[in-house]
Amino acid sequence: MTFAPAERPPARPRWAPSPQRAIAIAYVTAIFMTGIDMQIVNVALPTLSEAFGVPLTDVQWTVIAYLLTLAIVIPASGWIGDRIGTKRTFVFALALFTLASALCGLAQSLPELIAARALQGVGGGLLTPTGTSMLYRAYAPEQRARVARTLIMPILIGPGSAPILGGVLTQTLSWRWVFLINVPFGIVMCAFTYFFVAEHRPSPAGRLDVLGLVLSGLGLSALLYAISEGSVLGWGSPVIIGAGLGGVLLLWLFAREALRRPDPILQLRLLREPLLRSTNIVFALTTSVFLASLYLTPIFLQQVMGQTPIKSGTTTFVEVIGVAVGSQTLGRLYPRIGPRIMCTIGGFGLTLYLLAFLLVDDSTSLWVVRGLMFFGGFGNSGAFLAIQTSMFGNISSADTGHASAIYNTQRQSSIAINTAIVTTIVAGAGGTALEAFHAAYLGAAIMAALGTVLAWTLIDNRLAGSTMVRSAPRGAADVGDT
Repeated sequence: MTFAPAERPPARPRWAPSPQRAIAIAYVTAIFMTGIDMQIVNVALPTLSEAFGVPLTDVQWTVIAYLLTLAIVIPASGWIGDRIGTKRTFVFALALFTLASALCGLAQSLPELIAARALQGVGGGLLTPTGTSMLYRAYAPEQRARVARTLIMPILIGPGSAPILGGVLTQTLSWRWVFLINVPFGIVMCAFTYFFVAEHRPSPAGRLDVLGLVLSGLGLSALLYAISEGSVLGWGSPVIIGAGLGGVLLLWLFAREALRRPDPILQLRLLREPLLRSTNIVFALTTSVFLASLYLTPIFLQQVMGQTPIKSGTTTFVEVIGVAVGSQTLGRLYPRIGPRIMCTIGGFGLTLYLLAFLLVDDSTSLWVVRGLMFFGGFGNSGAFLAIQTSMFGNISSADTGHASAIYNTQRQSSIAINTAIVTTIVAGAGGTALEAFHAAYLGAAIMAALGTVLAWTLIDNRLAGSTMVRSAPRGAADVGDT
């Protein structure tokens, strides 16, 4: 694919951010807003259940609908960005996300809220991968370790701060502000991106792969439905069996067609590159599992330990401190030890963090839980930094958009699936609430342990050499002027 020159931006004032810094700010904002929205509603789920007078199993569709539409739309993000330009795509997605956030806050019934969350997912499904491709086109591989270490705090503070923010808003104002909080940020960032981010548009893309979009969307929807509703309708239910097998079949057909077509909606052939493939697999079984546990823990603290939404949020927020410490310690080791060892250390830490919750009950001190959250954030920072830094190290600029779409499709899908898995375990484990949550944490720990083993066996440091080069101190530290 040949690229047309990027549109030349007008001369910028001295006070204006540099092109690289503008992209970094836009990217962080996108990740922050979507990260908050994946987690903030978790704290409000019991309140939503009471407000609408429905079971918690019905309310959880506000989470699943959001994750589901994210995963459905993301495969088309690379094609859309190539077709109309990454900046235009980003601004449109951010505007749609902001509008949907307002509709969520104004919803008068649960079906209205679920529909608005689904629309919000459409915006987020375009927003995150487009921002990712913009960022990785802006920075060379040798700059990415320091850039990732600089940006990890604002990237992960969204999911980390969501429980406390959700608790404060739910308990002091209304659950509606859980969604309305996004609106002013979205409006400001739409204007910022429009004026300060330069457009990047390759030559016009080919025709939209409608068949691939339909197969991937229907397949993932059916599979997630089977996973999330299996414990409610029964795993032996013909509906659940049909949805599960049908989803797997549709996704297999999608993969087969994507590998055959010259211009598929998702360039799965890029997964033949070993580093991209291995880091995606490890992410699905480490950081993705950790993010699913951030869905589980606020509910555990409220339903089992009897904590208020605010106390629940302040307890889980401690993981952000763990991320901060881990990013500034483990992160500095990346050029020396590479992604293989860092992912293994991070995955091992996450496994221990999840297993430790098997010892937590309603008499456990909240300070013990806070210590666990710190440890979990520390472990996650190692795995996340290594994956973010190395994943696109051998991907060309021309393929970055499609590689970003693959990563973000896998990212959102794995989070949705892992969230559905732990929710299903809690709903179907039987026994007391404590025993059900312990079973879910054990299941999550087994997945993290598998991810740790795969990190050691699949990731090859020799393939990540370009990302392990030390960059110039000033250029690496200033993410705007490298």
